[in-house]
Amino acid sequence: MAGPIISVDKLKLSLRVDSNADDQLLSGYSLAAENYIKNAIGYDHDDFYTDDKVKSLFETAVIAQASAYYSFRTALSLVNSYPVEPVVDSIVSQLQGEYARFEEDLNANKSK
Repeated sequence: MAGPIISVDKLKLSLRVDSNADDQLLSGYSLAAENYIKNAIGYDHDDFYTDDKVKSLFETAVIAQASAYYSFRTALSLVNSYPVEPVVDSIVSQLQGEYARFEEDLNANKSK
């Protein structure tokens, strides 16, 4: 099984985390976020996620979702929090459209 597409160091940079105490947790959140987003879009074409038009959006969505998992991991908090999910939902919607076009292009090339 491959590791997460977003490294722990990249996720820590985004979260502004300096400690190594949560590295294992962050790695799990990164992988869970990647799987969450791929479940919402599709698993059939791994090369879709490495396409130059898609890669930065995909990585941004993974970072946003993994950051939400990390930031909102407790059920009780004295601080108001603002969910990141609308950002992820917006990116996932864009990627779903791109994925559909990607599959259409593949099918068109197969039928030639």
